[in-house]
Amino acid sequence: MMPRPFKPSEVEQFFSRFAAANPNPRSELEYKNPYTLLVAVVLSAQATDKGVNKATARIFPKIDSAEKMLGFGEDNLREAIRTIGLYRNKAKNVIALSKVLAEKHSGEVPKDREQLEQLPGVGRKTANVVLNVAFGLPTIAVDTHIFRVANRTGLAPGKTPREVEDALEKIVPDKFKLHAHHWLILHGRYVCIARKPNCPSCFVADLCRYQPKTPPAGADADSERKLIRAARRVRS
Repeated sequence: MMPRPFKPSEVEQFFSRFAAANPNPRSELEYKNPYTLLVAVVLSAQATDKGVNKATARIFPKIDSAEKMLGFGEDNLREAIRTIGLYRNKAKNVIALSKVLAEKHSGEVPKDREQLEQLPGVGRKTANVVLNVAFGLPTIAVDTHIFRVANRTGLAPGKTPREVEDALEKIVPDKFKLHAHHWLILHGRYVCIARKPNCPSCFVADLCRYQPKTPPAGADADSERKLIRAARRVRS
C-alpha cells in the first residue's frame, strides 16, 4: 500500500524544522570557487566527500582554474586522486571539461544547466549542485541520500532520481528550495541512514511515513515486537 501523501501543511512543517535546526546548511565538499566546486563534485561520484576533500587538499591550493588544471596535466591529476574510486576516468573527464571551459567559456563555469551538462563527466545532478552551491539557484540535486529519504519518508516518492527531483520541485515551498537538497542530504547521511534509520534522533519522525520506526537504543524485544505489530495495523 502506498503511504498517505504529505499534505502541504506537513511539508511546510517538515522543512520548517530543518530550517530552524540548520538555517544555513553548507556543502561538505571543500572548494575555493565555482571551478574547484565543479571538479570536486565530478570527483565525488561514488566516493565520499571526506575522501574527495583529502585528495583535493593536495591540488586546490595551487590548481584552482581550468587553465592551471590543463597545465597540471592528466598524469599528475590521476596520481593526485588515485585514492578516489574510478580515479582514471575522473581524471580524464576533469582534463576534458577543463579544456572545454578554457576553449568555449573563457575558463569560466557557465551558470546554465544545459551548458553544464554538455561538459564531460557532468550530469544533471552535478549541474544542479553547481548551480545551487556556486550560484545560489534553488535547484535540487538528487543523490542516493535524497533518493532514499524522499522515498522512505513518503515526502516525494519516485522510481528514478528525476522523478524524485520533479516531485520535490512540485511540493517544496519556494522559501525552502535553496537549502532543501542540503537538508535532505545531511539528514540521509547522518540520521536517515541506509542500513538502519536513527528514528529516535529524527525531528521529523512524527511526519515520516516509514514503518516500523527504529526503536530507541536499549529497547527490549517486546517493545520492538509491539512497534512491528503497530506498523502492520497501519499498513492494513
